[in-house]
Amino acid sequence: MQQSFFQLLGRFLSDPRWRAFHFRAALAVTSATAAVLLAGAALIVPAERGAAGANITSFPKAVWWSIETATTVGYGDLYPVTAWGRVIAAVTMLAGITTFGMVTAAMATWFVGRAEKEVREARTTVGRYTREGEEAVSAELRVLHQRFDRVEQLLDRHGER
Repeated sequence: MQQSFFQLLGRFLSDPRWRAFHFRAALAVTSATAAVLLAGAALIVPAERGAAGANITSFPKAVWWSIETATTVGYGDLYPVTAWGRVIAAVTMLAGITTFGMVTAAMATWFVGRAEKEVREARTTVGRYTREGEEAVSAELRVLHQRFDRVEQLLDRHGER
């Protein structure tokens, strides 16, 4: 029998090794994103230093800028004015978009895994009730057949058939 994507996904998510791998991957992505944000903040200050109209002039401002850039908030209060600053901004944006895309995908995977588990449990419950109902109907039919057989036997004995 061919398994659906959701059944395979449910099997992966229920495996402790997969969950551990999933956790390690999430931790690695989070660490890499933090590194990119801090590196972007550290690189943007020297790239913007001395440029006309530069407003990212300190590391704390650069950290705030990298966070708002990675989250695509972009208040417009801080922005690079040099070419190198814009390259650093592009890398920071891509890192942020990638991270939030992965977080969204991980959450969707978790929700799908939970839904698949609930569907499996419901399918098992429905199957059990269906079997119990079929068994009850079969038992009732057997009893009715036995009664009809006795009625026929009684009718045959009395010659009324």
